[in-house]
Amino acid sequence: MTDLHARHRAVSPDWLTLYYERPLEITHGEGRHVWDADGNRYLDFFGGILTTMTAHALPEVTKAISEQAGRIVHSSTLYLNRPLVDLAERVATLSGIPDARVFFTTSGTEANDTALLLATTFRGSNQILAMRNSYHGRSFSTVSVTGNRSWSPTSLSPLQTLYVHGGVRTRGPYADLNDAEFTAACVRDLEDLLGHTRGAAALIAEPIQGVGGFTSPPDGLYAAFREVLDRHGVLWISDEVQTGWGRTGDHFWGWQAHAENGPPDILTFAKGIGNGMSIGGVVARAEVMNCLDANSISTFGGSPVTMAAGLANLTYLLDHDLQGNARRVGGLLIERLRALAARVPAVREVRGRGLMIGIELAEPGTGRADPEAAAAVLEVAREGGLLIGKGGGHDTSVLRIAPPLSLSVAEAEEGASILGEALRAAG
Repeated sequence: MTDLHARHRAVSPDWLTLYYERPLEITHGEGRHVWDADGNRYLDFFGGILTTMTAHALPEVTKAISEQAGRIVHSSTLYLNRPLVDLAERVATLSGIPDARVFFTTSGTEANDTALLLATTFRGSNQILAMRNSYHGRSFSTVSVTGNRSWSPTSLSPLQTLYVHGGVRTRGPYADLNDAEFTAACVRDLEDLLGHTRGAAALIAEPIQGVGGFTSPPDGLYAAFREVLDRHGVLWISDEVQTGWGRTGDHFWGWQAHAENGPPDILTFAKGIGNGMSIGGVVARAEVMNCLDANSISTFGGSPVTMAAGLANLTYLLDHDLQGNARRVGGLLIERLRALAARVPAVREVRGRGLMIGIELAEPGTGRADPEAAAAVLEVAREGGLLIGKGGGHDTSVLRIAPPLSLSVAEAEEGASILGEALRAAG
């Protein structure tokens, strides 16, 4: 154990997770690469849990941070803040929500917490619908709508949460159905569930489940849900903390794969927009956002420095069509990984969209999740110079691949090659 690891363990809670048998200290990064304290270079295919969205040490972002910090670092939402207004205007337009209002927070957890506050206040109900296998944050309220045992440490809750089928396509009671039958069965489940409630406030759903292992329903499921929700007056919260900003390639937001019946009532975001700076937020139509009848502020949400970073990062992403790059390079990467995985019996499925790819590992012959194999691949990939993540419901048997959206074709090929070797060695 290194001295830093020992010091970490002495002052940190036991439940604060570290990757790797020999935990890694990352000291600096550039582009799609990072370096550890021993000088080893790694190709980063996890981007600080999908947070380093454009690139490490992106000059446009670091310059914006430095220049704003040289003027003023903090003022709070009690004062007018030009970078906040500038970024809010852009996010409101991009959200697709009519008459949108934007509230900035410091994290995705806080954004989802705010969305739950808005929905329960607007509807006068503490009943929330959530998806099985979901993850929405680590606060008391967001843990209570997280349908993933590994990340929900308490059964106590300020909310009454009911869980809906549909977030996982290839496991569960509807896995053997085709896409149309799967969607119809999930809609019937939702209809039945709402028949037993007294007026739910909202359905909160990730278009692609992040911590759950990059699982997703067929396109259009949430549009079909929306028809049912609207009949019952139930709001739709789209948790875009991991799917937003073009990561899926095909769409700027994950909800747009389910857009037939319009945008969500509430959209939450975080992670990639700040490229590592602490930015989260909520977008909602004015009627919903303005329903609170008490004063509120955010001490740190929307700080001048983080807003300057977010503006520079968003501008770079749009000017360089990183959504298009995610679609093109991500498409090549997933096909390369599928070809490699076809020769590894332990790989149950390679799935994903854009630069949001999951590789699910299972015991050959039984189909049972194999978290030990996933942990082993993580270690071997690190030794080969590649950093990836893991997740996947209660079993944590899915490798999560989510590099910065500026990933090049050569880097995609390099990462796929390393990962292929790691899969063969561990599987």
